Amino acid sequence: MTYGLVVAGMVLGALSPELNAFYMGSMDASGDSALIKSLLSQPWMFAVTILAVNLTRVALVAITLPSMIVPFAGIPFFAYFAFTSGIKLAPVNHDVTMSLIPHSLTLVVEFQAYVLLLFGACLLGRAWIRPARVGATSRRQAWVRGMRLLGVMWVPALVLFIVGALYEAFSIVYIVPLLVAG
Repeated sequence: MTYGLVVAGMVLGALSPELNAFYMGSMDASGDSALIKSLLSQPWMFAVTILAVNLTRVALVAITLPSMIVPFAGIPFFAYFAFTSGIKLAPVNHDVTMSLIPHSLTLVVEFQAYVLLLFGACLLGRAWIRPARVGATSRRQAWVRGMRLLGVMWVPALVLFIVGALYEAFSIVYIVPLLVAG
């Protein structure tokens, strides 16, 4: 589901460049584009910012917190994020197409971290709905055990987020300009 939604969004964005332009315009309006441009001269700070955004906006706010309140709620929130990310990354021109060459590795690494968290959200939801599955006698106890399972998924996801943020920042600063200019 995770990778499929990104690819579906990319296809839709490529077929409807105006949709891609709309989402890119919303990034300009929110200040995200200006933030990215201001950090291009500082790859380490850029990596820290990427990590912070991935952890807060998506991993915590879109996946973990909703799933803590309503079983499996993080899944549709993330699905929306994945699909719209695909639209934003659609290969609508030469520069974006060339930047996707190194950025595809970033997508695989970061989205694999999201997959781990989505799996953790599923484990939490499953434990909450069927407490006996985790050896719990109450839903509260099952929720706590499910949270532990989700927490276990956060550990490798965090490692992937760090690796992904470092690679993304340095590839955007050093590799993408070479591909776009050449």
